[in-house]
Amino acid sequence: MMNNITMKLQMDELIMQALREDISSEDVTTNAVMKEAVMGEVDLICKEDGIIAGLGVFSRVFELLDENTITELYCKDGDKVQKGQLMGKVKGDIRVLLSGERVALNYLQRMSGIATYTKSVSSLLEGTKTKLLDTRKTTPNMRIFEKYAVTVGGGYNHRYNLSDGVLLKDNHIGAAGSVKKAVEMAREYAPFVRKIEVEVENLQMVREAVEAGADIIMLDNMDTEQMREAIGIIDGRAQTECSGNVTLENAKRLASVGVDFISSGALTHSAPILDISMKNLHAV
Repeated sequence: MMNNITMKLQMDELIMQALREDISSEDVTTNAVMKEAVMGEVDLICKEDGIIAGLGVFSRVFELLDENTITELYCKDGDKVQKGQLMGKVKGDIRVLLSGERVALNYLQRMSGIATYTKSVSSLLEGTKTKLLDTRKTTPNMRIFEKYAVTVGGGYNHRYNLSDGVLLKDNHIGAAGSVKKAVEMAREYAPFVRKIEVEVENLQMVREAVEAGADIIMLDNMDTEQMREAIGIIDGRAQTECSGNVTLENAKRLASVGVDFISSGALTHSAPILDISMKNLHAV
């Protein structure tokens, strides 16, 4: 499960990469209008309702440009925010506020959008045993931030990367020759502390995965009736996960089948940003 500590171990390097992308040599516009350091202040304003996530990343952008920058926040990650709400103020060298604005907002808008969308889906699963999971369908170099945002929105993290667990998908099974052979090879190779998950596309594969001793069986792109049959075949001998085109519109119906987990790539690849802006910059 992603948390603030995990994110802090990686975020400085990733933020610096983003800043270097945006400022390859200098901020020409800012340097043209601000010849020297002038202390200033700017408001952080939410422009639509949602769930806020990434405030620590937002403030860190400015701190990396100038450690003397101060971000004063009036809300915290996970809070519901409303259109027009003043969420905080950033104080420091105006050149820093201008140069860091876009990178800081890119992180905050993206992460808040993911948290907002995740919350809308996870709320549909309240009262069921089913947990909502993300996937590896993340923006390159943004995974640590996007998976954290999922947890802020009430979701859970699937494996973080390819080193994090065994998930035998269709092409792995094809390479091994069969479900049984793929599970046997994974069991032999992987440390005993790792669970083995198998992606299946039909009921015959479900039977093979159960007989092979898979720990988790992922029901991929099955309709509701097929999933019910699959869960009956599995009969508690493995945990169950469903995946494939999981959306806000069908999440509740999928959970009603009784799977342990629902995984959705849409949480990270299709969530719209939350509109947030920095306004009212002035010298102090």
